[in-house]
Amino acid sequence: MNKDIQAYNEKQLPEDTAICNKLYEVISQNLPEAENKIWHAHPVWFLDGNPIVGYSKLKDAVRLLFWSGESFKEEGLKKVGNFKSADARYTSVKEINVDDLKRWLQKGINIQWDYKNIVKRKGVLERLK
Repeated sequence: MNKDIQAYNEKQLPEDTAICNKLYEVISQNLPEAENKIWHAHPVWFLDGNPIVGYSKLKDAVRLLFWSGESFKEEGLKKVGNFKSADARYTSVKEINVDDLKRWLQKGINIQWDYKNIVKRKGVLERLK
């Protein structure tokens, strides 16, 4: 496990650590080519410099965020913000449906908006895949 992400996970309360560790495990197995690191204070996975998925501790849950998730058209993901992102939130490791997560990760590979160049394009997103 990436040592910075391990430190992030271990800073959480025990149940949240279990959620973070499970998310890390499934994401890493299903995005083996992705770079992972702490970005804007939480774990994020990138393909070719483009953020795909990450998780963060909120006050009441652990949020799993897919940058292009709104385009996945999945019931288990809720739109977040003004761009194309969507999330799922967990309060227990038992809530993580691994089959759903694997499907979402595959969609994250196949459906990507260009967040890497959003600043250059002055907030305009373009579809990569």
